[in-house]
Amino acid sequence: MWGDPSAAGRQVEGTEEVECFLILCNQNAVNIIPVIAKADTISKSELHKFKIKIMSELVSNGVQIYQFPLDDETVAKVNTTMNGHLPFAVVGSTEEVSVGNKMVKARQYPWGVVQVENENHCDFVKLREMLICVNMEDLREQTHTRHYELYRRCKLEEMGFKDTDPECKPVSLQQTYEKREDEMRQMFVQRVKEKEAELKDAERELQGRFEQLKRLHADEKAALEEKKRLFEDDQSSFSKRRAAAQLLQAQSLTANGKKDKDRKNTLHYDQCNQ
Repeated sequence: MWGDPSAAGRQVEGTEEVECFLILCNQNAVNIIPVIAKADTISKSELHKFKIKIMSELVSNGVQIYQFPLDDETVAKVNTTMNGHLPFAVVGSTEEVSVGNKMVKARQYPWGVVQVENENHCDFVKLREMLICVNMEDLREQTHTRHYELYRRCKLEEMGFKDTDPECKPVSLQQTYEKREDEMRQMFVQRVKEKEAELKDAERELQGRFEQLKRLHADEKAALEEKKRLFEDDQSSFSKRRAAAQLLQAQSLTANGKKDKDRKNTLHYDQCNQ
């Protein structure tokens, strides 16, 4: 899209180098339809010259623009006419202005009103009809069969799929694809095998560590059981010694009590004899 084609004090110019460069960079990715914006800024005679200048520069720079198709008889006549209107000169506006008894999208100037949808003022209606009503299906088909297929082919070539062999002889992309697919499958199988081997090694390592921990646990459990047995033996021995000591103490107390009783009886007997 070209911007304001007019400038105070100078003649109408054509496309700039940057615009041509951008169009050339994108012509293989999208459908190019030249459009002139702000077409109400120049007179009709200047606009006519500007259109001729733009089309001449596009052709001289090798830019391939989208041409409305002529193979369909139902739209061939109107498309032929519309191809002659390229590039479309349009005017845009978001404001509504009262014209007659209705509100229309337009630009309000002190000297008059430029209506967006008035074909005598600009080509907006022609552009809309060509894109949406008449040629939308063809645009879709061109995008798919030409631009997308070219993009797909470039991506396949980047991935190593080519339609020529090293000797520049034509080969089937299907065969190249199948060959590459087989190579990728073999590579995938090899990587799976390597991964399986790594997992098996890791599994064996984990199993070894588990067995080691299991043995350590068993040794610790055995050591605790031995300590428990020794503790119970010491406890039993201590209980026996305490019981023996208590028995000896009881016997000692009984013997001492008997001696005291015998002593008392003896004293009592002696006193009675005196």
